[in-house]
Amino acid sequence: MRNLFSWAASLTISLAFLFSHKIYGQENLRKEIENLVHTVNGSVGVGVKHLESGDTLTIQGKDHFPMQSVYKFHLAMAVLADVDQGKVSMDQKVFIRKEEFIPNTVSPIADKYPDGNVALTISELLSYTVSTSDNNGCDILFKLVGGPKKVEAYIRGLGVRDVAIVNTEREMHKDWDAQFNNWTTPQGMVKLLDLFYQKKILSPQSRDFLVKIMEQTATGKKRIKGHLPAGAVVAHKTGMGGNDEVISAMNDVGVVTLPSGGHFAIALFVTNPKDSIEAVETVMAKISKLVFDHYATTK
Repeated sequence: MRNLFSWAASLTISLAFLFSHKIYGQENLRKEIENLVHTVNGSVGVGVKHLESGDTLTIQGKDHFPMQSVYKFHLAMAVLADVDQGKVSMDQKVFIRKEEFIPNTVSPIADKYPDGNVALTISELLSYTVSTSDNNGCDILFKLVGGPKKVEAYIRGLGVRDVAIVNTEREMHKDWDAQFNNWTTPQGMVKLLDLFYQKKILSPQSRDFLVKIMEQTATGKKRIKGHLPAGAVVAHKTGMGGNDEVISAMNDVGVVTLPSGGHFAIALFVTNPKDSIEAVETVMAKISKLVFDHYATTK
C-alpha cells in the first residue's frame, strides 16, 4: 500500500511538473512574441494553434483586422464546397471578357491574356486566385458562387463567426474604406485553418487541392516562410493593401508542417504600419520562427 501511495505521489508530481512546464513554455513564447509585436509601429494581431494538441495562443485575438487577399482562402473553400456538392465542376470553363478586368490591379490572368476573351477552368481560376493572388480571378469566382455574402454565410455556417466578407476586389479598388469591411480576427482565422486542415469540411480531393495551391503561393515569401528552414512546408495565403504612400495591411495566414510531422496554424495581421515593408516582414518572419522552434522542441 505504501508503494502504491508513493507511486501515486510521484505521478502527481510528474504531471504537475509537465503541466507547469507547458504553461511556462507558452508564457515564454508569448513574451517573446509580444516583444517583437511592440517593435512594430502599427496594430498587430497574432493567432497560433498547434493542430494536434489544440494548444492555442493569441495576441489581440478578438480584434478585427482587414483581410485583404487573405479572404481568397475563404472564397476558395466556398467554391470547393460547391464543387463537392456538384453545383460546379473543376474542369468547368468560365469565359472571361476583357471588360471584366479590373484596371491596374494584380492579375497574372490579365498579364497573360490582355485582350480577355479566354475560357479558363475553375481549377485554373482557383490556382490563379490563391497561388498568385489574382484579383480578377477572385471577382470571377465571387460571381460564380453568388457574391461575397454567400461566402461569408458559408464560413459562418462552419461555426466561424468572427468574419465579415462584404466587398469584391473591384469595390475595394474604387473605395479606400471598403478594404476595412472585409475583416476577421486572429482567433477566428486559426479556428478556420484548423477546421479546414483537420476536419472533413471538404472532400479529401478538394482539401488536398487547396493545400497544394496554398503550398504554391508565390507571394509573401519573407513573411511566415521568411526565417523557416529551407524546405519547410507551408500552405499559406497572403494579403496586402495600400498605395504609393501608405501600407494599410500586411497579412499572412497558413499551416506549417513541423519536422515531427505535426502542424501549427498561424495568422499574422498587421494594420496601418508606419514601418517599411521589409521591417514588418522581418518581424512576421521572426514570430513564425519562434513558433516553429517552440513546437519543434515541445511537441
